[in-house]
Amino acid sequence: MPDLLIPPQFGRRRYLSWNDLQQKKYGGRVQKVSVSAGFNCPNRDGSKGIGGCTFCNNAGFTPSYLRDHSEITAQLETGLNFLAQRYPETTHFVAYFQAYSNTYGEFERLRTAYETALAYPRIDGLVIGTRPDCVSDEVLDYLAELAQTRIVELELGIESCDDTTLERVNRGHDFAATIDAIQRAAARGLPVTGHLIFGLPGESRESMLTGAEKLSALPLSSLKFHQLQIIKGTQLANEWRRDPASVPLLSVNEYLNLLADFLERLSPDIAIQRVGSEVPPSHKLAPEWSIRLSELAPRLDTLLSVRNSWQGRLYKAEQNR
Repeated sequence: MPDLLIPPQFGRRRYLSWNDLQQKKYGGRVQKVSVSAGFNCPNRDGSKGIGGCTFCNNAGFTPSYLRDHSEITAQLETGLNFLAQRYPETTHFVAYFQAYSNTYGEFERLRTAYETALAYPRIDGLVIGTRPDCVSDEVLDYLAELAQTRIVELELGIESCDDTTLERVNRGHDFAATIDAIQRAAARGLPVTGHLIFGLPGESRESMLTGAEKLSALPLSSLKFHQLQIIKGTQLANEWRRDPASVPLLSVNEYLNLLADFLERLSPDIAIQRVGSEVPPSHKLAPEWSIRLSELAPRLDTLLSVRNSWQGRLYKAEQNR
């Protein structure tokens, strides 16, 4: 029998599952259909830097149909046809603007892209992936207006809560930018998802766990966790080839234990969307894990069960006010 101290809203897991929450709210699966609108990034076009973050190559996370079609409608058609067959239980499809910074550009161009997606049949909302330093009040006001009648989610690439690490990977912004973006979005009623990478060079176990306390103090709706992977065509790949010891990589067990430690310190009100990532072998150099992405969540839940622990077990709300 589960420990009675586990929050009842966790259901069958020992952490708050975003998928379970969506199931309860909408009566079925909410599925994201990836879209590439051709937006850029200030860390690539010279506004803040050239070459992007040292770990970044979007090709490693981009479905093939986004490379085959340039038009948003064609991307959605291909994606919907595939995902509707794979996930027949889906009740809502949302257009997921994933690649690069999808709030970076002239407002009218942004709005045209969003509304093109929303006009497509069976698309019920938007998920907008972007950087914390690229979110204007004008865009937030517009998204908040859309959220009155549509599913809308803002996804911010936090990556790390440690400024030294952010500088080390050439992120181009500090953690204060993340705090500001989350607070301004949440003040408008927008749900905000944060994206974190565990194992970035220069990041310590202590700084990563401290991040749980920092994020718990913010009006964050959900989190996505990714383990660091070395992707071909990145500056980090070049560093790793020259000196693998300079970019230490987490084993499966190290990652799962770190994730469990983090969740124990995280507010139980922040939902968990993903517990890991999987780059296609054609794009990935390291690490070589012996398990698939689908196995991570069950193993994490088993680890928490063995510990007799759960998300928020070590969280102290009074310290995060």
